Amino acid sequence: MKRLALVPCVVLLLALSVRAAEADTSPVATAMAAAADSYLASLNADQLPKAVMDFNDPARRDWHNIPKPERKGIQYRDMSAEQRERCHALIKSALSESGYEKAVRIMSLETNLREGEKGQTGTPFRDPERYFLTIFGKPGAAGDWGWSFEGHHFSLNFAIHDGQVVGDSPSFWGANPATVKIFIEGGPEVGTRTLANEEQLAFDLLHSFDDAQRKLVLIADKAPDDYRNAGNPEPPREPPVGLAAGHMTKAQQDKFKALLETYLSHLAKPLADRRVEEIKSSNPAAIHFAWWGSTEPGVGHYYRVQGPTFVLELVNIQSDPAGNKANHIHSVWRNLSDDFGVASK
Repeated sequence: MKRLALVPCVVLLLALSVRAAEADTSPVATAMAAAADSYLASLNADQLPKAVMDFNDPARRDWHNIPKPERKGIQYRDMSAEQRERCHALIKSALSESGYEKAVRIMSLETNLREGEKGQTGTPFRDPERYFLTIFGKPGAAGDWGWSFEGHHFSLNFAIHDGQVVGDSPSFWGANPATVKIFIEGGPEVGTRTLANEEQLAFDLLHSFDDAQRKLVLIADKAPDDYRNAGNPEPPREPPVGLAAGHMTKAQQDKFKALLETYLSHLAKPLADRRVEEIKSSNPAAIHFAWWGSTEPGVGHYYRVQGPTFVLELVNIQSDPAGNKANHIHSVWRNLSDDFGVASK
């Protein structure tokens, strides 16, 4: 098994052209505050009590990707056209252009689910407008405030302190179907893979390992039922397993870097830069990659990327409504030091 010195590994894995001064998140925080204020100004007296909660309310850390019957905040379906536009402006303030497009596509897949499950009994209600926006505290340049936007297969959570974004996770991105097999009016085109790189780049990395490396990477033949700590306010804190980046070749580190950059690219650049700085300031060589389940698409599989500051998980074991196996993805990024902007326990 080839080994690389730790210093070159740091350069190879995280040479993302980011300097500490560039990781300032105040431009995003300012844009978020302006968009949140604009949204709140459009609400009526009956909507405001639902729209705003105290920043320290425990419900701020109540999150989940499942189609829950009740959620905090105001439902997108219940917003006026103007309010919807301002809601989208807030979402756009946090995401890159490609991240925003991906978010909208995830929500549109509810149309595919609704059509695919038509006639079934006991299935959750599917609705591309069943997503909820909540503001916590008073948006501004001083003090603490935050916001969340979530529904089935999508959850964004942000915390801002004195004009800087200090929390951008949990960040959940899911897709069902992962690959669209049948066109449904209002949904994506046939062949669309909403989380294509998140899945494919991991397969590419897995297939690049030699036998000795695979013995470390492959943890079990069967994938777990789902990612860990779903809906829990605390991220999972078990020690990392698998193969450390410091024990990968340069070509493998490049593939690993591309996988991480796919998740970083969801966010507005200053927020992505902030994550990079956190990773660089810890020990990038200690970031581990591990795999459970099938090593080929179409059969249940799961991978985990874990470093000193974060844990990333993707699982694809469930079938889509048409019965296509392993065509239903859950992926989640959690910060181990400041999930929800809260210092780790």
